[in-house]
Amino acid sequence: MRPQAGRYDMLNHLVNDSAETSAVFAALADATRRRILLSLATDDERPVTELAKPFSISSPAISRHLRILERARLIHRRQEGRNHLIRPNQSGLVLARQWLVQCEAGWNHSFDALDRLLGNQHRKETKA
Repeated sequence: MRPQAGRYDMLNHLVNDSAETSAVFAALADATRRRILLSLATDDERPVTELAKPFSISSPAISRHLRILERARLIHRRQEGRNHLIRPNQSGLVLARQWLVQCEAGWNHSFDALDRLLGNQHRKETKA
């Protein structure tokens, strides 16, 4: 019984300590923000004006998207004179990846238990 309790403690920790993880997934939920992150994947750092070019939305809207990405720790902003330079930050994605890996482990454990149960049931039916 104790190994399962440890697994549930881990899942409870994920649920109860999820403000940062929620911020990451909320930021990634928007297509514009995902496109911004994809455009940063090929460069070290880009000015906000360059990031905004492919989008047909206002500068304030781009700024709001960047603030959300920044709060989720998916980007870093650096100011050089009047230019704001944006670069990707992996720490937010690390949180999301860890959350997904832990969920996957729980799901795999559940599927393994279901496989054992179905295997036992099948053996009982073939004996009868």
